[in-house]
Amino acid sequence: MCDYSLHGIENRLAEEGEVLVVHRFHTGSKGLTSPSYLVKESKSKSLLSRLAETLASPSKECAVCIPDGAELAMSGIPSTLQFSAGVSSTEVVIFRQMTAQEATHRDAVEFSNGAIVPLQELEEGQRAIVVGLSAEATSKRREALNSYLFV
Repeated sequence: MCDYSLHGIENRLAEEGEVLVVHRFHTGSKGLTSPSYLVKESKSKSLLSRLAETLASPSKECAVCIPDGAELAMSGIPSTLQFSAGVSSTEVVIFRQMTAQEATHRDAVEFSNGAIVPLQELEEGQRAIVVGLSAEATSKRREALNSYLFV
């Protein structure tokens, strides 16, 4: 749901239809977050000004947790990942928790071709839309859509 390394960070459950982005948190680990939580840094500000702003306002970092089996639509998949995983630039993936073992990165995405890529290997800034939070809900939604489209 959320890697062990993100448990010290404020977190919440994802919502269907939500756009998320891969982000490297202050722990050094990558996770998913809403773009609204990301603070845009102004490169024109001096280092001292940015440091003062950081100390004056606490971080808004918030990990957005995804349950095992949730379906995500990823777009803009980098060509290096397309090549290594044998996928296209836009894919629907299933979010997977690879292990329950503590103190290890366990979150990954599974592509329709069976390729599994750990979340830590996705590029920062990679975007995904939450299609469904459970495989059951997604399956029901697909069945309803298919029966509507192919009547």
